[in-house]
Amino acid sequence: MRMRQSLALKPKSHADAVLTTRQMAAADRLAVEGGSSSLELMENAGRGVADAVLELVQPRARILVLCGPGNNGGDGFVAARLLVGAGCSVTVALLGGRDALRGDAAEMAERYDGPVIPLEEAADMPADAVVDALFGAGLARPVTGAAAAALNAVAARGCVLIAVDVPSGVDGTTGALHGPAVQAASTVTFFRKKPGHLLYPGRGLCGDIRLIDIGIPENVLDRIAPDTFENTRTLWQPRFPRPSAVSHKYHRGHAVIVSGGQLNTGAARLTAEAALRAGAGLVTIAGASDALLVHAAHVTAIMLHLAEDDEALAGMLEDPRITAAVIGPAAGRTSATQSNVAAILRSGAAAVLDADAITVHEDDPAFLFAQIKARDAPTVLTPHEGEFRSLFRETAEKADSKTERARAAARESGGIMVLKGADTVIAAPDGEAAISTNAPPWLATAGSGDVLAGVIAGFLAQGMPAFEAAAAGVWVHAEAGKAIGAGLTADDLPDALKNVVAGLVNTPGKLHVDS
Repeated sequence: MRMRQSLALKPKSHADAVLTTRQMAAADRLAVEGGSSSLELMENAGRGVADAVLELVQPRARILVLCGPGNNGGDGFVAARLLVGAGCSVTVALLGGRDALRGDAAEMAERYDGPVIPLEEAADMPADAVVDALFGAGLARPVTGAAAAALNAVAARGCVLIAVDVPSGVDGTTGALHGPAVQAASTVTFFRKKPGHLLYPGRGLCGDIRLIDIGIPENVLDRIAPDTFENTRTLWQPRFPRPSAVSHKYHRGHAVIVSGGQLNTGAARLTAEAALRAGAGLVTIAGASDALLVHAAHVTAIMLHLAEDDEALAGMLEDPRITAAVIGPAAGRTSATQSNVAAILRSGAAAVLDADAITVHEDDPAFLFAQIKARDAPTVLTPHEGEFRSLFRETAEKADSKTERARAAARESGGIMVLKGADTVIAAPDGEAAISTNAPPWLATAGSGDVLAGVIAGFLAQGMPAFEAAAAGVWVHAEAGKAIGAGLTADDLPDALKNVVAGLVNTPGKLHVDS
């Protein structure tokens, strides 16, 4: 009784869409083509910046506004004018001359009648706060010269900094740094977040991110068709599994976890416990007899099944009630692991490949990818950066950003990619991607990834589409980590999953359909 699986379900809402700088430029253009005033959009942007500054400073504060020659500088001139009106002492430091300004930026500079000094003099200006309106999210070249000197001076003085769009020097599409960039207390951005707000190292410099509605109509996203999203619950909650009143355990799926050897059993137990907490109706650890004897001393609700080799595992997986399987945690980089991976991929169960199940194929990735692409059931791969590079060497070197690396790897492998880290990216072969932002640093501990593999498998076992199952698993795993906090060990995570999952189940949404 295998549940029908799909790789991904397209989101119905653009609420969590994340736009590249090119897509954001298209949104601006489409808004103007649709009748919006570009000057009004800039006015609204500058007002949002001014409001953010006023929340951070005392009345009559001294504000230094660093303005560049483009529209980012135009936003800065609007903010400067409004801050003067609010009683602040404002000085604008401009990169280049006023005569170099064009279009809306030139108009907004004309409307500001306060002092304007060359950017080269900014380092000597006393200020309680600095507005960084030098360069926007589209910067793709190093910050040099007077701009670099001004940013370095701001950093040295430790001023409160409010960034317009992104801190100057941060690439809005990749999160990469181009020259010096200063830590912002707050970053004010417009309409939708950019990948650079969510991906490190740029994310670490943005501070509190304020998303401002400047009047761009939501319907422009229908034409842009964004394919990157922030991984919030609205992305996948409509497909989160909820048992019906007449459900039984097999309706909730059966997940199988392949164990490591006798001295490497703990990882499989963490994975199995997480799958059970995620809602799978049954969870079984499969492995050799010596390993199962160790497991038997530790588990109660988790079942055990003898599978001494890949033929035995394949025979077990012929049971159509088994809906998901995990291999990799402490499995060992051996030919036996490779054979067991092949047995799982020949089955009709959704598969999660983690750790050793990934790196054991580093000498012949194409062999693994061919097996994934040949199957009807979905496959989720969950590498950290080191494991990713072992399997996707060229992709790791060529892609511009973590999002693009994950996308390229998903296309190449045919599986859903969960590229782990502080900014985990989930990507599907069709190009859809989600960036996670809720992981606490405490999750960087041994065994944490084993738990994540189990959570994803638990959701897959219940028939959740693979992209959504992976994204939900990453989010739930992070929320459990946040609930535990400092001192977290992987052993704490399965129990902490209970309240997180319960909160999702008790939130209204589409009911799980038993099959």
